[in-house]
Amino acid sequence: MDRREALGFLAATAASTFVRAAPAASIAARAIPASGERLPAIGMGTWITFDVAGDAAAGATRTAILSDFFAAGGRLVDSSPMYGSSEQVLGERMPPAGAANLFSSSKVWTMGALAGRRQMEASRALWKIKRFDLMEVHNFLDWEAHLPILQAMKSEGRVRYVGVTTSHGRRHDLAGKIMRTQKIDFVQFTYNVMQREVEKDLLPIAAERGIAVIVNRPFDGGNLFGPKTGRALPGWAAEIGCASWAEAFLKFIVSHPAVTCAIPATSQRAHLAQNMRALAGPLPDRALRRRIVEDYERA
Repeated sequence: MDRREALGFLAATAASTFVRAAPAASIAARAIPASGERLPAIGMGTWITFDVAGDAAAGATRTAILSDFFAAGGRLVDSSPMYGSSEQVLGERMPPAGAANLFSSSKVWTMGALAGRRQMEASRALWKIKRFDLMEVHNFLDWEAHLPILQAMKSEGRVRYVGVTTSHGRRHDLAGKIMRTQKIDFVQFTYNVMQREVEKDLLPIAAERGIAVIVNRPFDGGNLFGPKTGRALPGWAAEIGCASWAEAFLKFIVSHPAVTCAIPATSQRAHLAQNMRALAGPLPDRALRRRIVEDYERA
C-alpha cells in the first residue's frame, strides 16, 4: 500500500479532536530568523530522486515536477555534490519561471579548504546560477575548515546564508555544539513523526539561537508509509485539511514553531501535489500533534 492509496475520508466527529485554525499565510511561509525573509514551509529535496542524468524520460518528468513545485508556491530546492548527478539535472531542468523564484540550497562535501572552494564553484556552475542562497557543510565533513570560508563568502556577498547539516539522527552532540558556538543561519537535520529526538535538543537550541531549521527525511525515506497508512486517516485530518498521510506528516513537522522548512523528495508528480497541499489550511496545535503521534504509533 503506497501513500497514494492512503487517503483519508472520515469527517471529524468529536469535540476532543478540535484544532485551532491558523491563518493560511502563517502556514505557507516562515521567517528566516537571521533576516526576516520568508520561505514557504515546504521545499524539495533531491537525494536519489534527481540523480537521473542521461535518462531523457526521467529528466522530462523532473522538469514537470519542478514546474509543479514552483507553481504551487515552492521556493527552496536542496541538493549536494553527494547526490550523484542531481545538481547537473537541476541546472539542466530548471524551468525559467522557477529560476526566478528559486531559493538555492546546496552543500560542500569534501576534505580541505581548497577542495571545498573548487567543489562549491563546480556546484554553482552545474546549477547555472550566479550565487547560492544557502551553502551548508554537509554532515559536518571538515566543518572547521569550511565554515570560516562560508562565513567569509557571506560577508563578501557570494552566498546569502550559511549552515551545517546532518541526517538519520546522527551526531546531535556536535550539531548542538556548532549551533551554540558558531555563527550560522541554518541547520538541517532529520525530524518526523517517528524520529522526534530533536524536540528535546536541537529544536530548542535553534529557537534560542535564532537559527532556521530545514527538516530532511520527513517521511523517513518512505518508511513511514506502509501498513500503518493503509487505513483511512482519523477524523482530525479533515479539520486540518489533509486528504493524505503525506500531508499529515508534513503538517506535523512544520507546525513545530522552530521549523522553517521541510524538504520531502519525490520522483512522482502525484506525490509532489500531495506534499505541496501541506502549505494550505490550518496546522495542528500542540494537543493534536500529540494525537497524531499516538494515532500513528497505535496503528
